Amino acid sequence: MNIYDIVIIGGGPAGLAAAASAKDHGADSILILERDRELGGILNQCIHNGFGLHTFKEELTGPEYAARYINLIKERKIPYMLNTMVIDVSDPCRDDPDSSHCDASDGIRVSPVRKITAINRTDGLFEIGAKAVILAMGCRERPRGALNIPGYRPAGIFSAGTAQRLVNLEGYLPGREAVILGSGDIGLIMARRLTLEGAKVKAVVEIMPYSGGLKRNIVQCLDDYGIPLKLNHTVIDIRGKERVEGVTVARVDEHRKPIPGTEEYYSCDTLLLSVGLIPENELTEKLGIRLNPATHGPFVNESLETDSPGVFACGNVLHVHDLVDYVSEEASVAGKCAADYIRRIGPLSDGNDPCISVRFSDGIRYTVPSVIHPARTDETLTLRFRVDRVFRNCRIALYSGEERIFQKKRLVMSPGEMEEIRISKQKLMQCSGHEALTLKIEHI
Repeated sequence: MNIYDIVIIGGGPAGLAAAASAKDHGADSILILERDRELGGILNQCIHNGFGLHTFKEELTGPEYAARYINLIKERKIPYMLNTMVIDVSDPCRDDPDSSHCDASDGIRVSPVRKITAINRTDGLFEIGAKAVILAMGCRERPRGALNIPGYRPAGIFSAGTAQRLVNLEGYLPGREAVILGSGDIGLIMARRLTLEGAKVKAVVEIMPYSGGLKRNIVQCLDDYGIPLKLNHTVIDIRGKERVEGVTVARVDEHRKPIPGTEEYYSCDTLLLSVGLIPENELTEKLGIRLNPATHGPFVNESLETDSPGVFACGNVLHVHDLVDYVSEEASVAGKCAADYIRRIGPLSDGNDPCISVRFSDGIRYTVPSVIHPARTDETLTLRFRVDRVFRNCRIALYSGEERIFQKKRLVMSPGEMEEIRISKQKLMQCSGHEALTLKIEHI
């Protein structure tokens, strides 16, 4: 069985950035396992521009952004396997807790070798070993079955990502008249894409009182093309048995229940669903790693390490991002920390380093990371989070006990855009005496 320092599961933007970073920080043997036919992940079908403004300081399309990182992988001669599905990852310390690999009583970290089981057409079912694993599997779209929309199951109902692949990679137009349920970024972008291909988008329907996408996508994809965005509305019926013939839309109340008498019928042959993304964490669950119910991704510390030592997570498998630049930045941290883990520099200090949990007040859905060891952070720690409703004229504040150690004013914050704050290691070290930091949204 071949044993690698680091095995990265997923060859999308997170996996590529993590691999390049791990190599640059001293990891010798790295392998990327990708289930698709090419590297790049979802970026390959995102042919619109707007990528790379933070990372490369220029505007790129998705394939162009992916190509930059694919070239970094090839320049560093990092091996990868395509069309390869990982079906299991073992946890030696869970399966055999008395193993010497899992004993750190002498204060030195010893990395247990994890067995990864994968399958492809060339090698069949095979196993490889990994001293550290980086989870970078991305996310999937929430399907119609999770929405409980009444009606038949006719042709013409697609998730927005599936429609994007059909149009941009396969060259097929899903339909001529469309209604889009949900205002996630992919749905907004597909409203523009279908319009450019000659289809008529009747409306984008959103059950919440705010859009789930970036403000710039609302302006560039809907407003610029005169496509109406109907907030506080949802689809309550789908007409058609063989093919979609139309949908009925109704306004909802504060409990998201349809209001009788507000029904409106749209004739269409296509319904696109852009109703949220779910991190692909089946492998994570098999490892027994604790998942955050708010993100559906694992809880991680400042090194993006899960509660299973040597298993790191980054990108959309950890929490759903709105910008790929943030995915790459986060994945670079995971790659560096995985390389540091492998090198086992110095003694373990897990029992001695103060551990600070990150708590949050009403209005915040989650934070990443959720625990911090100040002594192990880089010079600056990035704390990312999302709010659960729209805030205006407010302040992001971080407290250590009663002391406010960070503040940042914001004119507008919405659930569709991820927020972040950066805290210096010096400030975190000053908080080592407290058990928790508390993140708050305060009105000015």
